[in-house]
Amino acid sequence: MDNREPDEICDCLEGMGAEIELRQLELGDYQVSDRLVVERKTRSDFESSIVDGRLFRQLKDLADCFQRVVVIVEGSPENESRLSRVALLGAYSSIISDFGCAIFFTRNVSATAEMVHALACHEQLAKKQELSVYAKRKALTLADQQRAVIEALPNVGPTMARALLKYFDTVENVITAPESELKELDKMGEKKAKQLRQLLSTRYKG
Repeated sequence: MDNREPDEICDCLEGMGAEIELRQLELGDYQVSDRLVVERKTRSDFESSIVDGRLFRQLKDLADCFQRVVVIVEGSPENESRLSRVALLGAYSSIISDFGCAIFFTRNVSATAEMVHALACHEQLAKKQELSVYAKRKALTLADQQRAVIEALPNVGPTMARALLKYFDTVENVITAPESELKELDKMGEKKAKQLRQLLSTRYKG
């Protein structure tokens, strides 16, 4: 689950028994399996993203990287829409026919959480789809792959990953860097550096 999503949805999911990993996702808001991702939008943001074209750029990136994409539009249509019915129907049609995505409407965050939980149960329990730590991406450049490796580390987002690679030059150097050097990096600090070295140096007991 993207760590910028509402806490209320996280609480609802945990209340239904879900185990959640929070991280800043590069694509989508909820990755429920290696093949399926959910993009959640409030009704107002959904309409704004149609107007500025952001929605269709996001869907292209999502469809390039995942077999299944579900768009959840959240919120009751209490206020008058900014868009005409023709424009909305055109957008719905494009989502389905041009990008091959499913679209689902919910009234509130608890209903959104129920839908995400149902998808996760179907993918992970009924279909037993595995969920990797880092989403598989298609057509990654070498630099993208290097950042992907570093971003998979705890407390390391895209900005920190770039900073680490620029400072240490290679993935190998980042992985083998001593705590004393890691903590000198801007925004890393002693606590994060210690956690990172512990992760990288502790023997695996799976």
